[in-house]
Amino acid sequence: MRVLWWSKIVAAAAFVAALVLVAVPVPALAQLGQVETTGSQMILEDYDTGAVIFAKNPDEKMHPSSMSKLMTVYVVFKMLSEGKIHMDDAFPVSEKAWRMQGSKMFVHVGDRVKVSDLLRGVIVQSGNDACIVLAEGIAGSEEAFAEILNAEAKRLGLTNSTFRNASGWPDPEHLMTARDLATLARHMIHDFPQYYELFSEKEFTYGIDVTTKKPITQGNRNPLLYKDIGVDGLKTGHTEEAGYGLVASMKRGDRRLILVINGLHSMNERSREPQRLLELAFGQFDNVRLFTKGATVDEADVWLGSAPRVPLIVDRNVVMTVPRLGKGDVKAIVTYDNPIPAPIAKGTPVATLKVVSKDATLEEIPLTAGADVQQLGFTGRISAAISYLLWGAGKK
Repeated sequence: MRVLWWSKIVAAAAFVAALVLVAVPVPALAQLGQVETTGSQMILEDYDTGAVIFAKNPDEKMHPSSMSKLMTVYVVFKMLSEGKIHMDDAFPVSEKAWRMQGSKMFVHVGDRVKVSDLLRGVIVQSGNDACIVLAEGIAGSEEAFAEILNAEAKRLGLTNSTFRNASGWPDPEHLMTARDLATLARHMIHDFPQYYELFSEKEFTYGIDVTTKKPITQGNRNPLLYKDIGVDGLKTGHTEEAGYGLVASMKRGDRRLILVINGLHSMNERSREPQRLLELAFGQFDNVRLFTKGATVDEADVWLGSAPRVPLIVDRNVVMTVPRLGKGDVKAIVTYDNPIPAPIAKGTPVATLKVVSKDATLEEIPLTAGADVQQLGFTGRISAAISYLLWGAGKK
């Protein structure tokens, strides 16, 4: 086992200015920080590294209310990207959709509404009626569409989510976790950048008020969109049972954070508490670029090989989220069976890079052999074994 202290990691990071960040990573192994929050469930993640910065009951199943509309939007985006439906396609409005209660786009029974308008009706106006029109237009019924939602959720790895409708209308079996919502938000941003900008639209006008005869304009319910702090999505939610919730994504410079919070007590609290948590995360944590794909992290001794040592290569870009005030506590530990017996094939996993902070494992990364090392012949093996026992590595 070898320990690479923070000073060595920083030196290694100096030459990786062209590093391309990994967009949809495996989440980090440890929660980085602690914070109190008035929310019942919460998770705050770094988009590029997957690090969980803050969390509170992130795997507790909860009623997601309209935040689960993100799953409906994801499925629609996927079908658009695959050419199965188009923005100009128009779906009919059923009586069920027209009669749907809660937040509404105000579609009228018998009308045909374009997919482009329905998407804004869901994303900007949080229209339950728009969700039903999309569900029936795509799958024939909301029940059949829920089956699609569940299948897609399984594919995305949302292991604690169950969908019973397209809108998030209260149902005892319609459940998600904060972690699953964060995963879904990350996929939304990464998988559909061509459509993601819809989440930053602040208002949408559709239909005519039957009383005033004026167009109906509704503002986006995401309060952080109006604060000019870098938030560009995603979705609010509210029911009496679940409280007030928000899925938010905030970008500053090259960094993006994703926050999911639920169980807040008022719209005012939903405006203040998410902003406080995001500001804390940006202020207290940094992303540090450690190694580029293909970089040599260390070298390992070889037992009875044609070369005395083999380079240990990282097979992907490595970026870590670390506390600004705790960088000195971060260290990288390289572990492997020393010496590594020959023969060794280039690209074979032979070691592990473990990044730890205060005994908490932030990430474990496999290291592969950077070269082929052949096994020595019988005479060579005898000579090398004697040399190694007498003088250690570097002799054959």
